[in-house]
Amino acid sequence: MRGEGNIRKLNSALNPSGNVQYTWSAKDILDPLDGFEINSAVGQDIRIEHLGKIHCTVSGKSIRKTYGDGMSFDAFQSSPLAVESIIRPELSRIHEGVALRDAAWEEAHHNQPHVVYLSYTGGIKVGVTRATQVPYRWIDQGASGAIILAETPYRQLAGLIEVAMKEHFADKTQWRAMLTAGNPSLTALEEALRSAKDEAFEQCPPAFEDFMSEDDTVHHIQFPCVAFPDKVTSVTLDKVPLIEGTLMAIKGQYLLLDGGRVFNVRRHSGYRTRWAFQ
Repeated sequence: MRGEGNIRKLNSALNPSGNVQYTWSAKDILDPLDGFEINSAVGQDIRIEHLGKIHCTVSGKSIRKTYGDGMSFDAFQSSPLAVESIIRPELSRIHEGVALRDAAWEEAHHNQPHVVYLSYTGGIKVGVTRATQVPYRWIDQGASGAIILAETPYRQLAGLIEVAMKEHFADKTQWRAMLTAGNPSLTALEEALRSAKDEAFEQCPPAFEDFMSEDDTVHHIQFPCVAFPDKVTSVTLDKVPLIEGTLMAIKGQYLLLDGGRVFNVRRHSGYRTRWAFQ
């Protein structure tokens, strides 16, 4: 498949067997283009060429540098898509009727049921996501498995539980460890995540006990691959305007190429490119 447009983050779905199905997503500045599946490109040669332009993913205006997910500086400062409570959910106050940027957007996205989870991304981490974003958030982070720790009626409460759990678990994905971890066995994931959840229950402050989940289901996620690398090197279109090679795997928002090179698709949101997937 060949085409031209402005990159967007990879879309994904999880089939009943736990295998991730990826779709390439792009726009003609702000107008959606037809997506296409790229799992079949694993093991094949691909090519992504930067055409020298970047367009803000919010306004569509031409920019020289991106902030957040492909935004201009102005959009990053004003758009609800970059509101601080996305990164720090404990700051959300929309459940009290107080908006940080956009009341309607925050009502629709933050005054909704959320989950606190533990996931394995080369190590155990704690995180928060809107309930409707399960399992997509885990896929985007490159998690090989996840277990729900708590369920809350709104974002701030999930964020407060996460803050408490950060004293015992990491809250950031180490991208190098995630990309080299491969696809661990279901048995190993179940043991690691259930053990971590037991620890989390022991450490849970009494104020949050009513929201802790008894569901011990471990969600297993398998990413498409020929092989995962032992070491990785990030490549960007800013430094290498033409990236080509054999696609060895797809994990999280990364395309893993031969030679241990990895390309973060989401980090290039808004970049005008010409691509070829065989």
